[in-house]
Amino acid sequence: MKRTTGMDRATTRNWRPATRAVRGGTWRSEQGETSEALFLTSGYSYDDAQTPAARFAGEADGMTYSRLQNPTVAMLEERIALMEGAEACRTQASGMAAMTAALLCQLSNGDHVVAARAAFGSCRWLVDSLLPRFGIETTTIDSTDNDAWEQAVRPNTKVFFFETPANPTLDIVDLRTVCAIARAHGIISVVDNAFCTPVMQRPLELGADVVAYSATKLMEGQGRVLAGAICGSEQFINEVLLPFQRNTGPNLSPFSAWIVMKGLETLELRARRQSENALKVAAFIEARVPQVLHPGLASHPQHALAMSQMEMPGCIFSFVLEGGREQAHALLNGLDLIDISNNIGDARSLMCHPASTTHHSVGAETRREMGVSEGMIRFNVGLEDPEDLMEDLDRALQGAGL
Repeated sequence: MKRTTGMDRATTRNWRPATRAVRGGTWRSEQGETSEALFLTSGYSYDDAQTPAARFAGEADGMTYSRLQNPTVAMLEERIALMEGAEACRTQASGMAAMTAALLCQLSNGDHVVAARAAFGSCRWLVDSLLPRFGIETTTIDSTDNDAWEQAVRPNTKVFFFETPANPTLDIVDLRTVCAIARAHGIISVVDNAFCTPVMQRPLELGADVVAYSATKLMEGQGRVLAGAICGSEQFINEVLLPFQRNTGPNLSPFSAWIVMKGLETLELRARRQSENALKVAAFIEARVPQVLHPGLASHPQHALAMSQMEMPGCIFSFVLEGGREQAHALLNGLDLIDISNNIGDARSLMCHPASTTHHSVGAETRREMGVSEGMIRFNVGLEDPEDLMEDLDRALQGAGL
């Protein structure tokens, strides 16, 4: 196989973002296919015994086993790295596989992690439950407080772990400041960028060391497959992450990789339109409910910071009802067009009640600490006409007494 029209990586890195999303990382076989080929194979055969020996020894390039390399998966990894502006990328079977691998590949017994208290429920479970099982100390802080990051640092702190915007509270982390604190102390910053993707926010350009994704979300964008990705320097990806990944096996399937590549081709178009739709719908809801948490609204306490590091405010936001779980469920039950679903990043509009779904497992006390109230609803705004969404919301709001 060869890369598209024989262009090398130096050439493709000079392409503009939209071109990278469509053409980046494309290899072609001798058949000359225009769409990336799907290689459904677990292993590879060789012309002689010396070839696999040289490949396993790292003395020759080439495929050895699909837990280590696969042409379709490699194309996706190259494309994501180009879009992210990263030296390298490795994909995983899901977003949570990516978050877990990004942490465990570099942490050992006795290390310390500082993490944002506001996070996706499963990410908080990693910090609160999984890491301590292996003797890894953790501290959760208010990620919006820059001083709290500095104050939480210990001699054994190895990682800062956070997402921005946070799920579902939409807390914004000051990437430039927090990543600078990490680097000053020799700490690796790991940023979950799933809400934004590289088309809205590029943490590496703002000082982050590692960026992790649930590519299941906006990158894929159609709710079809699970996928994850980790981006960083070649040294981190190949020397720190790869030994962990090749021996534990959280690999992405070629089929899922191919689906995500198709999603990346339209990512910027979808993200821009969904972001525009979300801002219109959030402004509509803001007049009806006590609180809307959307970084694109002037009412968001970190609006200026968000707009200084995000190119668009995104398609996901939350709002809070005074009537708690009962009123939140009543609103959800009154929807006709918008689906009740705990996924995000889909081209369809989706809404869920985090306290009883995505954040149920962390417990009531942790939810209170995170700011996930019983009256909070998370909203992923899709590609539908926003007027139809607002009409559906109007009926549901009225049915919930709002």
